[in-house]
Amino acid sequence: MTGPLLGPADLAVRGESVLVLDATVELAAARHDGDHTSVSGLAGWQEAHIPGSRHADLLNLLSDPAAGYHFAAPEPAVLAAALSALGVRDGVPVVTYDRNGGMWAARLWWLLDWLGVEAYVLDGGFAAWQSSGLPVSSDSADSARPAAPSASARSEAVPRAGGRLTARVRDGRWIGKSDIQAWLEGEVEATLVCALNPEAYAGEVPTRYSRRGHIPGSGNLPARSLVGADGRFLPEAELRAALGGLADDPDPVWIYCGGGISATVVALALTVAGRPDVAIYDGSLEEWSADPALPLELGRPA
Repeated sequence: MTGPLLGPADLAVRGESVLVLDATVELAAARHDGDHTSVSGLAGWQEAHIPGSRHADLLNLLSDPAAGYHFAAPEPAVLAAALSALGVRDGVPVVTYDRNGGMWAARLWWLLDWLGVEAYVLDGGFAAWQSSGLPVSSDSADSARPAAPSASARSEAVPRAGGRLTARVRDGRWIGKSDIQAWLEGEVEATLVCALNPEAYAGEVPTRYSRRGHIPGSGNLPARSLVGADGRFLPEAELRAALGGLADDPDPVWIYCGGGISATVVALALTVAGRPDVAIYDGSLEEWSADPALPLELGRPA
């Protein structure tokens, strides 16, 4: 495997040598400001999924319920334990996918990659798998089937089912509210980018959060602009063009969105373009907008 994206045919030939995780969450569009309605994607997985895959619950099990915002990244040890329960372990590559646009697969990939797990995203998700004519399962017993170690893992005698997951945390993957405040004060250099669609960035549509708008001074690169109509990432040359110079930006690149999900799509695209040193503001606008003392700006870029 090369790069973090994997096509359906490539996944199909890997078979049981990888662990496949469906990361889908059903998140409804906001009908009014503050409307944050989301449910687990487990029911959809039970109805139809890639054979042998398991459902990974980003809404509950892979998020920190004590945080002040949805989908907060857990502490590494807690996350590692939850991933271990799903069958993630040393020596077994993980492929993530979802059924609605790829942002949930990107979020799970980001969490896995943060812990140093060899992880990939199924480009185009479940729709690409189906359109390739590959088999679909509704067997819930799939969730109990362990993935087989890869050939390299077997040669290194990595533990099989029930084996360990060793978290090798990668530094510099997250920023917090205080980092953004320091940036606004001119104390640090960075390029801050909002991954929401232009309407949400401008504050023209209802938001799931307390207030509309974007962090002053931040640019706008919609996550959806990086994928084609088929849900797959743009070809390499087009993708670099769509990134608008971010791949070669000399400053650190910080990305936020509404809740740290769409931002991971941009982070994934930058990794595909050869830039892995990107940080996500996990609390994003859900955390930022909840503090009335923090500034938000309306309108589109000039």
